[in-house]
Amino acid sequence: MNRLTVKELEKIKKDNLPAVNFEDKTYILICGGTGCHATGSIELKDILTQEIAAKNLDDKVQIIETGCNGFCAAGPLIVIQPGAFFYQKLSAENISEIIETHIINGEPVEKLLYKDPITKKRIASQNDIPFFANQMLIALRNKGRINPEDINHYIATDGYFGFAKSLFEMKPKQIVEEIKTSGLRGRGGAGFSTGMKWEFARKSAGEIKYVLCNADEGDPGAFMDRSILEADPHAVLEGMIIAARAINSNKGYIYCRTEYPLAIKRLTIAIEQARECGLLGNNILGSDFSFDVEIYQGAGAFVCGEETALMRSIEGKRGMPRTRPPFPAHKGLWEKPTILNNVETFANISQIIINGGDWYADIGTETSKGTKVFALSGDISNIGLVEVPMGTSLKTLIYEVGGGIPNKKKFKAVQLGGPSGGCIPERLLNTPVDYEAIAKVGAIVGSGGLIVMDENTCMVDMARFFMDFIQDESCGKCIPCREGTKRLLEILEKICEGKGEPGDIEALENLAPIIGKASLCGLGQTAANPVLSTLKYFKEEYIAHIYHKKCPAKRCVALLDFVIDPLLCQKCGLCFKTCPSNAIEWRKKETAKINKDECVKCLSCFKVCKFKAIS
Repeated sequence: MNRLTVKELEKIKKDNLPAVNFEDKTYILICGGTGCHATGSIELKDILTQEIAAKNLDDKVQIIETGCNGFCAAGPLIVIQPGAFFYQKLSAENISEIIETHIINGEPVEKLLYKDPITKKRIASQNDIPFFANQMLIALRNKGRINPEDINHYIATDGYFGFAKSLFEMKPKQIVEEIKTSGLRGRGGAGFSTGMKWEFARKSAGEIKYVLCNADEGDPGAFMDRSILEADPHAVLEGMIIAARAINSNKGYIYCRTEYPLAIKRLTIAIEQARECGLLGNNILGSDFSFDVEIYQGAGAFVCGEETALMRSIEGKRGMPRTRPPFPAHKGLWEKPTILNNVETFANISQIIINGGDWYADIGTETSKGTKVFALSGDISNIGLVEVPMGTSLKTLIYEVGGGIPNKKKFKAVQLGGPSGGCIPERLLNTPVDYEAIAKVGAIVGSGGLIVMDENTCMVDMARFFMDFIQDESCGKCIPCREGTKRLLEILEKICEGKGEPGDIEALENLAPIIGKASLCGLGQTAANPVLSTLKYFKEEYIAHIYHKKCPAKRCVALLDFVIDPLLCQKCGLCFKTCPSNAIEWRKKETAKINKDECVKCLSCFKVCKFKAIS
């Protein structure tokens, strides 16, 4: 492909509109995100291709492998356009029926459509499924819609027109002002004003400046950045190019963890395509502006999500935070002025430039503008990637978008903000997703990981899990984080093992704030948040563990003692067949018994008993 001009961009858009508006033929959109790849979408695509060829439908039907559709719990899945017919949890055996019944005869395959868990009714159109209907897409506007490996598809959805506008119709100062007007705050966790960050870098002296994209995403339960890169890599590239134009930078890096092979593959393809079209490199779109991007693969160190540690890693040094000031906008990568934003932040930029900062500022709340992407995981029906306006309540997010708690279990808490966040109880579910509102209840919005927990979750064990993660990921540079988190973990492990003693709660309460105040970087400063929030809202569970030697959620194995109630036992033998240690004694038509000397307390019998005979 030759180097493009704006007129050629417009022609590509016009020529490819049918493929993104689904106007000229039948389109089968198969989810090609990591989640669906893992559940068999690659095999389904091969079978679809073979079936369509065998029935001579190549001229009438086109298969498009998209990035992540978002509804991970329903995968592998396909959407048939026009009509947005949504088929879920497919297997190879379903493909022939879909081709014959739907594609050829025009009749939806009822049994494969989405089934609403509340109404039990089948819903044909993706647009009518509550998971999708309650979202507002800006950063995720192209998810499940385009081929992420085809730059023409991206251009057809107004791709690179935001950059063209910033290049030919705006001066760098105007770009920065537009971003400031939008109120966009960094989506990587800190929530700092994106426009202010860019302004500091623009005003910094120096001919060499850098634009960095943080795709190091390391929070447990988080997959926002990975999914955006897999579904719409050009949106991130375009955001970076606009940022480079705003601060007069000629070089950018995308710091992406090696554990994201599909994201790296599609990013690499996108960069090569953009270079080939003259959208990266020298004299972009025939102007005097030049900018290029490289991918730098991180080794998975959580601390490298911190901006200064990330920069040290790119420099070839050990990824460890440094003191600030000086801030990166003045002295960042190789001591040059640098801006760093995460994947989601950059994915918003082109739409702000195209539609205006005021348009974006009209969405959300007074202090938290626009939309936010969340990765819903844990004990929730609709596991997946969603985008909602800032100000949406946690209750709406969990129950209307997320579909509530499965298996008729009760909601207990939601962990927001990853290891640096906190656990929010049921009584605070009406809290809006807003940087300040979430901070007031003891958590942070963070990058968007949202882990839902049901009644069977032990909050002490949950605090232990996050503290174990933080302690393991601490770079060790500063003593408060290195030694303080180790001490917190020791106390939590002791409590979960049934060895807690009076004074442990007070020790946690006294030590946690000190770690936050004395640590060097954001990892240590927020490390104790899971402990503090669980102590604040679930202190009774700590008391039960320490003083009564009981785990109310029945999760801490050391505090469990399994007993079979002879009055409830139905003599079915299911527990006997499930027990891995042969600790259960049972004969046909006889009540089962547990040999406590052999019992390893694995919970297998407790989980499998349908009659609640095991307590």
